[in-house]
Amino acid sequence: MRFTNNDYKNRANISKGTSLLSAKPFVYVLKSLFRWNRCDNCFASSKLLKCSACQCVYYCDRHCQKESWGIHKFECTNLKRISPRIIPDAARLMARIVIKLNKGGADEQGFYTETRFRKFKDLMSHYSDLKQDVKRMEHFTSLCGVLFEVLGETLLPNSAELMGIYGRLCVNSFNILDSEMNSIGTGVYLGPSVMDHSCKPNAVAVFEGTTITIRALEDIPRLDWSEIRISYIDLLNSTEERQTELQAGYYFRCNCERCTSPEPFVMAAACPSPSCDAPCFPSEESCSECGEKLPETLSDLFEEVTEFTLHHLQSMKTVAYLDVSKICLKKQEGVLHSLNLQHVRTLDAAFEAAVNLGTCWEDAEHYGTKLIPGYLLYYGAMHPLTGLLYLKLGKIQLYLGKSNRAVDTLKKAAAVLTVTHGDQHSLVREQLRPLTYQAISQYSN
Repeated sequence: MRFTNNDYKNRANISKGTSLLSAKPFVYVLKSLFRWNRCDNCFASSKLLKCSACQCVYYCDRHCQKESWGIHKFECTNLKRISPRIIPDAARLMARIVIKLNKGGADEQGFYTETRFRKFKDLMSHYSDLKQDVKRMEHFTSLCGVLFEVLGETLLPNSAELMGIYGRLCVNSFNILDSEMNSIGTGVYLGPSVMDHSCKPNAVAVFEGTTITIRALEDIPRLDWSEIRISYIDLLNSTEERQTELQAGYYFRCNCERCTSPEPFVMAAACPSPSCDAPCFPSEESCSECGEKLPETLSDLFEEVTEFTLHHLQSMKTVAYLDVSKICLKKQEGVLHSLNLQHVRTLDAAFEAAVNLGTCWEDAEHYGTKLIPGYLLYYGAMHPLTGLLYLKLGKIQLYLGKSNRAVDTLKKAAAVLTVTHGDQHSLVREQLRPLTYQAISQYSN
């Protein structure tokens, strides 16, 4: 656990970009999807060595294997026994919590100031909410079957204690993210779990391997953990969608400034006047900003295009297709506002698809550039995903030989990522700085 410059004394005037807290996980697990190409201990992506006993997990070297053995020795034999079946990630994480608690982990303290800490039992379990949650109770029941098979009866606590563990896991776990904000694992962090949610957060959680760091996104008058907010969910959603997700996943509704303010762009139509960028509403007769009369067919067309887009975005939930995205964007022209949520999501899918193809770099630059205003609206100017969008776009522009544009875009990336990730994060050191240096060198020549 690390604290920065007397943070625990509630010091005044914390600047944005300040690291408020760093912590190692209480328990964590690598997603099984990545078990062949990431170390099970540190999550590094490198040349890996297989555990010779279970043949199921991989490590960077003997140091990582030794570091992991305190927990892995209790699961190693069982992983081998049920191989080639893969234990679900949630079951493996729960098993690790049970193992940790049996080894005295209940006394482990996760400090969030110099003197204040949380133990695993201090995490909220939402036991009563959980018992009334049909989906989660079904999931819990299935996990219990797997745990019994993996750990055996002697290690398992009684059903009430096990449900308490499951509840704490559901409500308090963090998605462990790689440098591009993709989820590669799940972890429970005792100290950082003290933070509440806001859809307009003033802090962010970023990761270096399995270490979590909480960083201030804005200037904060003083360090008061009851006022520090991160977002538990993806912010590229409407208020209604965010509230539904929070209620289903965390059993509360958010009343932050963003959730209590109007959202004029989420379901906005485009104004027929080319010179007006105001959001219009299909049910109205004219634009409230410029007075332009709206087409009588707009309401039906808007509904048709929205439903068409929703259908195809749902079908592209796991893999984005460039041709499908282009069809959606074509239908949206002159109908959906440029900041309409479905339009922004479609641009996001088009950008991702173009990047993944590795051949459509002009398309990728085009869609990435158009995506920026949507990211600024829904994620905010100071958000890791906004910084990453600038970084990816700058890299694409550099590849296309547009070094003047790349320099400007990468400077915008630096303004965000040095706040959200910090100067010493591998993303900044290994990607942003070399790309910026290359862009400046090419532009100067």
